[in-house]
Amino acid sequence: MITAQQMRAARALLGIDQKQLAELAGLSLPTIQRMESSSGQVRGMVDTLVKIVSALEKAGIELIGEHAPSSGLGRGVRYRTSSEGHSPLASGSILYDRPASSPAGDERK
Repeated sequence: MITAQQMRAARALLGIDQKQLAELAGLSLPTIQRMESSSGQVRGMVDTLVKIVSALEKAGIELIGEHAPSSGLGRGVRYRTSSEGHSPLASGSILYDRPASSPAGDERK
């Protein structure tokens, strides 16, 4: 339904903190903190998940599932993986599909 990464990204796009999201969704701050600290799919009561998704959608967020096309217009963010199935962070540089250079080896010569 929603991942912790999507929740954090949605908050960042809206420019709100965890407390504000809790207020928008009618949930407690510890509930939001617990959900965002999980890895992968957020687990919880269906009613709680629906409140989060509904609050984000009312605020203008479109949650895009994996391999799902976006039906909305405008800019968006999607987590990209390489052709090997690795995230850029797991494989090195977040800017390029190549391993990050080591801090000791300055390549700006």
